[in-house]
Amino acid sequence: MVSREEISDETDKKNSIWFLDQKIDNPMDLEAVKLRTTEREKKISTLLLLRLAFQSLGVVFGDLGTSPLYVFYNTFPRGVSDPEDVIGALSVIIYSLTLIPLVKYIFIVSRANDCGQGGTFALYSLLCRHANIKTIPNQDRTDEELTTYSRSIFDEHSFAAKTKRWLEGRRYRKNILLILVIVGSCMVIGDGILTPAISVLSATGGIKLDHPKMSDGIIQVLGCELFQIVDCLSTIVYVFPSGLKLLTLSLFYAEVVVLVSVIILVGLFSIQHHGTDRIAWLCAPIVFLWFLLIGGIGIINICKYDAHVLKAFSPIYIYRYFKKGGIDGWTSLGGIMLSITGTEAVFADLSHFPVSAIQIAFTVVVFPSLLLAYSGQAAYLIKNPDHVLDVFYRSIPESIYWPVFLIATASAIVASQATISATFSLIKQALALSCFPRVKVVHTSRKFLQQIYIPEINWVLMILCVAVTAGFKNQTQIGNASGTAVAVVMLVTTFLMILIMILVWRCHWILVVIFTVPSLIVEGTYFSAVLFKVNQGGWVPLAIAAAFFLIMYVWHYGSVKRYEFEMHSKVSMAYILGLGPSLGLVRVPGIGLVYTELARGVPPIFSHFITNLPAIHSVVIFVCVKYLPVYTVPEEERFLVRRIGPKNFHMFRCVARYGYKDLHKKDDDFEEKLFESLHMFVRVEYLMEECSESDISLCGQQTQQSNTDECPTNDDDYNNSLTLSSIVDLTISSVASIVPVESPVHLSARGSATSSRGNHCQNELNEVEFLKSCRAAGIVHILGNTVIKARRGSNFLKVMAINYVYQLLRKMCRENSVIFNVPHESLLNVGQVFYV
Repeated sequence: MVSREEISDETDKKNSIWFLDQKIDNPMDLEAVKLRTTEREKKISTLLLLRLAFQSLGVVFGDLGTSPLYVFYNTFPRGVSDPEDVIGALSVIIYSLTLIPLVKYIFIVSRANDCGQGGTFALYSLLCRHANIKTIPNQDRTDEELTTYSRSIFDEHSFAAKTKRWLEGRRYRKNILLILVIVGSCMVIGDGILTPAISVLSATGGIKLDHPKMSDGIIQVLGCELFQIVDCLSTIVYVFPSGLKLLTLSLFYAEVVVLVSVIILVGLFSIQHHGTDRIAWLCAPIVFLWFLLIGGIGIINICKYDAHVLKAFSPIYIYRYFKKGGIDGWTSLGGIMLSITGTEAVFADLSHFPVSAIQIAFTVVVFPSLLLAYSGQAAYLIKNPDHVLDVFYRSIPESIYWPVFLIATASAIVASQATISATFSLIKQALALSCFPRVKVVHTSRKFLQQIYIPEINWVLMILCVAVTAGFKNQTQIGNASGTAVAVVMLVTTFLMILIMILVWRCHWILVVIFTVPSLIVEGTYFSAVLFKVNQGGWVPLAIAAAFFLIMYVWHYGSVKRYEFEMHSKVSMAYILGLGPSLGLVRVPGIGLVYTELARGVPPIFSHFITNLPAIHSVVIFVCVKYLPVYTVPEEERFLVRRIGPKNFHMFRCVARYGYKDLHKKDDDFEEKLFESLHMFVRVEYLMEECSESDISLCGQQTQQSNTDECPTNDDDYNNSLTLSSIVDLTISSVASIVPVESPVHLSARGSATSSRGNHCQNELNEVEFLKSCRAAGIVHILGNTVIKARRGSNFLKVMAINYVYQLLRKMCRENSVIFNVPHESLLNVGQVFYV
């Protein structure tokens, strides 16, 4: 029977091992404080602000500005039966533009940016810093020392603190919030596919309204053979020759519009690898000219056709519109909603310009121009209700028809570029949060880090966009699909804004209710209307979003399970130190970079490696590349370095921290900065030891003057050294590392003997030279090539998700060695199977 003394000794030993492990591998608090920099807010002059507001027109408002091309056609697909319906629809458009883009997004939601970054994942990252809701728990308190890691402190009894505790209380609540964010992001991706299709298709639709001379020319060149074929196939041409000619001509022009649209879209996606920086200087003048044209045409049509259309600014006509229209008026909201599509892209593209610049551009140029454009089209429709199919081009004065057509096509391309860029940014954010498989991300501009290009996503978007354009061939079904996507994104943004107002802004609950109730009423009404059109094209974004949701959620689920397995399987540092300076192996010249997702502890691949191979490099550096819920990490704060174990072990840990806007650069640059940080750490470490020992020596001299007895330097350090010496070779914890000692008496003698500055400088130089020589001998990158499988007895959904979908995604995505730009000649993969 085991005695109480033995049990007590065993418990003390376990506690001592835990204490040692914490001492050796604790968070890098001191290193994080050293690297913290001061970030000053840059002031923008008035002239620069106006210039940025002008430039934002081309990048941010292209999608929203091209909506007049197709709104009224999708609102009245069956034609206009009563002019009063046009007044009612215009009134709904006016107040929708006022409440959603102007009030909600431009003046409220835009303030909820993450240091200038917008989008659903940016809101989620902002919430992750104010509450512990991130599903992968790789954050540490050292990360909070970053200058870009801004967060609020709650009163313990406040409503915000209660909401925070409620969110953190159950894991399923964190998962629901993540699912909500992924759904909104998938809908944005779907909108990135639909917006280029409907914008370009609507812009090129002006070809159908060409003048008779060009129509006759086309018929003479291409139409004769077509009519001969029809003549051979049917005798109808002799019975109804004029009707067949009109029908054939209409079909011919429809095919031309689709063909031209597909050519433009293919060309647009083919030049994405050049980036928007080279053509950005054209975007703002084109869109600015576009807004001036549609606003001017609107004024002309109001004065020419019916100035009484301005009575639509009275909200009473909204009530009359729904009362008279009934279910048809309700379902027409699916078309009216297209007037506010692009608003979600405004928030997603927020990172390119200051919020104040976007507010100025919208209130001064975009909002008035859109109101004038819609009012002018409504005035034209009242007098010409049969022209609803092409009301935009029909309402253009004949003298400026072709210039407007060219500007409309160019603006549609710019609008498509804005949504494509927003999709790239969103995928990059999802990558940083482990919500998307690893894909190649390329910076297309040295000046603007936000301008990126993702080849795989670009070609997928192109294929889907061309398929939608060629498949539907008309604006109505694509418009229904786009309305469904936008409605879901806006609802998701509203739910996230509720948490932002509570946790980040700490608003009073009355203000939260004032924002939430009108938003949910308006957006819920639109959402209920687009549900009626699911079978008329609205299923497209749902299908696209479902496919992307499956990819994103399964990848995130597999990443979480893999991280949890590594956390539970990590090796204690006390075990590694117990092996001695040689780690029980042969130390060969060179440096081994062991990549891991763990910021603390030894990854299981390293123990697997040293168990099966008899050698390890002279210097071992555990490299943890970690993405944080911040938009960027300053270069001077990126690397955290500390020593692991005694100095003669030559083991270090380096944590490379990135934000969701940062990009892991070339391997040479990464290695260079890593070793610069390592050398700086060694110098600072020796400097701090010298200062520490100088203080100890000075304290000892003052004590000896007042007391003849010899006194240890510090009772706590003395007790700690005795406790630790019973486990691993008598070690004590210095300021930033573990240094070997022999005994308290020898410590005092050694401190007096090595306190000279020359010895410290010599030791520092020796270690730096040792690191340089090891680097010259060669660097080997050790990466884990792990295979994850569901453990036996798992449910069917888990087996399908892990063993099939996740494994398929891992085979299709880029390997870690490619992401880290590791050369093949210095790569060492360690295979291992994880059962989760």
